[in-house]
Amino acid sequence: MAQLIKLQDYVSRYEQDIYRYPSQFIRLKKQQWDKLKSAYQDGELEQLFSPTYEADLIENAYEEEKKGIFKKVKGMFRRNKEEEVKLENEVPKREDNIFSLHIPADIGSLADLKQTFLNQLLRFQMKWGSSTIHEKSFVDSSFFLDEKLRFFLQRFPDTFLVMYKPVFRLKNAPVEVDIIVISPTDAWCITFLEAEEDAAFAGSSEKFWLRRHHKYPNKKVLNPMISANRMESIVSQLFQLYEVTLPIKKVVLSRNGYIDYPLAPYGTEIIDKRSFPDWFEKIRKGSAPLKHQQLKGAQVLLEYCQTTSTKRMEWQVEDSEQIEDNQTS
Repeated sequence: MAQLIKLQDYVSRYEQDIYRYPSQFIRLKKQQWDKLKSAYQDGELEQLFSPTYEADLIENAYEEEKKGIFKKVKGMFRRNKEEEVKLENEVPKREDNIFSLHIPADIGSLADLKQTFLNQLLRFQMKWGSSTIHEKSFVDSSFFLDEKLRFFLQRFPDTFLVMYKPVFRLKNAPVEVDIIVISPTDAWCITFLEAEEDAAFAGSSEKFWLRRHHKYPNKKVLNPMISANRMESIVSQLFQLYEVTLPIKKVVLSRNGYIDYPLAPYGTEIIDKRSFPDWFEKIRKGSAPLKHQQLKGAQVLLEYCQTTSTKRMEWQVEDSEQIEDNQTS
């Protein structure tokens, strides 16, 4: 399950510490799956789902985050006991239970159990990737049903980092792009070109391409290379500026159609219905761990992303109380 490190302009905890959260997510996911798998094999699946268990994943995430705060602050300063008590009070309350497992008791097989787990983990992944311990964003409900987003998150390896329609802030102007997938070995700038099943697209250097289909009239569609080139330009400039050595690849992807573009620009991969299975299988088999250049590249891109968020209620209350205390003192 790939990790959603940036969704549009929503806040992301990965922006705060890209070197910690990817490995933390992988660890939390493995812990929950191992617990679920063991319960299934021991015939204790139904007993496992008590109200207390349903909050286990977010509880574990909260504890991990709490430890991270203490470790980070204590590593910088040596506090006396009074200050440590103050720090304890600064840790916010547990996040809302944004992940609940509702596993049917009559699961037929381990494969069914795993797919059900991944389906329900998707909701946690969406919330996890669009909130921090201090802030949260209000995610549009359409993203929870977005098939393309689900495809990346559920079908790609855990070590792949996904930026889905991120909004970059460049020269004070917001620029929304398509999809950037940062693997341990490459940064992929991906633009989808999909319509009806078996649609055929005639590629060219013109502003519009032609879509043909045996059931529908021909139709002009915007050249996907425009979006792919814009993405590559942004990523390339930022990588060069911060000396990120991760290779950049451009992909025009059509899983259910055909693309005829024999003179495709150098450095562009055209992946259509014919080549998609092999391309996808190669990615799925990737087992490389998280790497430094990958995380460095992700950090650079996140630093230039626009973020719209609100403070969590408990922090708003604390801020207002602090202001009142300052005014009375």
